[in-house]
This record gives sequence, structure tokens and C-alpha cells, in this order.
Amino acid sequence: MNYVIDKGWAYYWGTSEWSAQQITEAWSVAQRLDLVGPIVEQPEYNLFSRHKVESEYLPLYTNYGLGLATWSPLSSGVLTGKYASGNIPPDSRFALDNYKNLASRSLVDDVLKKVKGLKPIADELDVTLSQLAIAWCASNPNVSSVITGATKEAQIEENMKAINVIPLLTPAVMEKIEAVVQSKPKRPDSYR
Repeated sequence: MNYVIDKGWAYYWGTSEWSAQQITEAWSVAQRLDLVGPIVEQPEYNLFSRHKVESEYLPLYTNYGLGLATWSPLSSGVLTGKYASGNIPPDSRFALDNYKNLASRSLVDDVLKKVKGLKPIADELDVTLSQLAIAWCASNPNVSSVITGATKEAQIEENMKAINVIPLLTPAVMEKIEAVVQSKPKRPDSYR
């Protein structure tokens, strides 16, 4: 990577779906050889997938200034609410043959119950479930950007409005969200 940086083709580099140990090892090599270490990681992060971002990576934020460009804030569309009834719309990703396995793992009763439980919180804030879920991800101070996926222009427009939802996520609202999803990972003892 330093060859690319030295040539001026990039200013920095990052990783995608690396473990904290792998990132730490990359930094160790970079420091030992006076190279540039990775400054950004691209992990999955949403209300149902939180361990890496909120627990495993904790020392990396302060030790290396690691930032995150997270992906799947809507948990493959589950957090949009379109699957809350348990039915799969024919024009959705989960209707495709390649996604049937993911659908069977994602659309379990417990997850759908949680999505339904988030709906009143979104309604109270006068926002969509998508906007609530994306804003929740973006409100994490270690998240530099949230990569949203969309298949339609209207979805992009709706998702971008999540920026206006972030200020609405007061501690009281965040507590309501946590009470519904109950997915907060256990933090290491040294970070409590």
C-alpha cells in the first residue's frame, strides 16, 4: 500500500472486515517499517450486528485513530420494515435465489418482532424505519461514514434524510431503541 501512497495515487488505505487483531498486526508492521498503517475499516454495522464496532475495535479508535466506513445499516433491508409481516415482496433482494439462505437466517421471529418494536419509535419521531436505523449507525462517534445500499432512486433520497434524524436521537430515544433490540454487546472490562 505504501507504494501506492508514495506514488501519490492514494493518501491512505483501509481494510474491510478485518479483525481487531489483524488491524493491530498491520499497524505493528507499519510502525516497525516506518510505513503508513490502515486508518479506516469497513465493517458491517447495524442494530443487529454490533460486536466488532462497539466492543472488538474499542482500543483501535484511540490507539490508531481508526475511523469506520460501515456497511449494511439496514441489515440487508430487514430494518426497512418491508419484511416485518414475514412476507417477502417479489421485487425485494430476498426474493432472489441467491439471497434465499440469507433471508431464512435474517427473517426469524425474534428479529421481526424487534423491527415491529422499532416502528413506534420511528413514528414518534416522524421518520421512517430506514432513516432511524441509518441515523442510529451514523450517531456512533467512531463511524466516519455509513454506506447505504439502494436499488431505487427514491431509496437513496429517503436514506439521505437520515442526516436530519441524528439530532433527534436523544439519550432517551437511544434507551427506547436499546430496550427494543437488546443487542448491545458486552464491553471488555477495561472499557467500562
